[in-house]
Amino acid sequence: MGCYECCMRCLGGVPYCSLVATLLCFSGIALFCGCGHQALTETERLIETYFARNLQDYITLAYIIQYFQYVIYGLASFFFLYCIVLLAEGFYTTSAARQTFGEFRSTMCGRCLSSSFIVMTYVLAVLWLLVFAFSALPVYFFYNMDATCHTIDILTETPASINQLCVDARQYGLLPWNAVPGKACGMTLSSVCKTREYRMTYDLYIAAFAGAGITLLALVHCSLHLAVYQVYLKMLRHRAKNEERGYDLYRRLQRDRGGILRSPYSENNLSDTL
Repeated sequence: MGCYECCMRCLGGVPYCSLVATLLCFSGIALFCGCGHQALTETERLIETYFARNLQDYITLAYIIQYFQYVIYGLASFFFLYCIVLLAEGFYTTSAARQTFGEFRSTMCGRCLSSSFIVMTYVLAVLWLLVFAFSALPVYFFYNMDATCHTIDILTETPASINQLCVDARQYGLLPWNAVPGKACGMTLSSVCKTREYRMTYDLYIAAFAGAGITLLALVHCSLHLAVYQVYLKMLRHRAKNEERGYDLYRRLQRDRGGILRSPYSENNLSDTL
């Protein structure tokens, strides 16, 4: 085999769909975990600076943020390993399909393992749908805050109405109801929206939300890809069984007729017909 044929055979065995899904999953998890971790840190800083004066008012929120950051560490490690395993599974199923049961045959253990990966990926996609919805909550909070700040900038000529526009962190469950001040109103809120910390936190939450969506897309794509390959392998197994059954029938007929199969038409009839 020449170099070109060898390269083409190697490229033909690459599971491109699994590779794309793995890259999407890696990029989505990197966005979600990296941006989400930093966004939580900046959120704690914003709450501490502008919405709470007493440490006891936001100490629970600080513990919750720390807990979610540890969860992010675990998610990053788990999905890093799981994506590598899924890519290996993609190589396995692609090799089994491309070589068409020549020198490589899928075993019962391999088929059960592939089915288990399909079920696990589907369950992860359903669970990650909840994570995707949960990651939209801080984006919604900051969107409302940004809209209120935009309204304040428009109504700068009427200070009385401006002071009635507030963002209360207690309404979103971020602080207890006895927290002081717990909210930002008027020009104070407008100055908060113009800070670098606020803009960076808002952008980080948007990036984390996009990363969660990319990860969900990768999981759905990977589960569908593995399911399609399992159906294709099942068709190949059925075709191989039919061919084997045909060969067995041919060998049985050949043995019953003394080792040679001849046409049921005589040579004279064939010559007369021609």
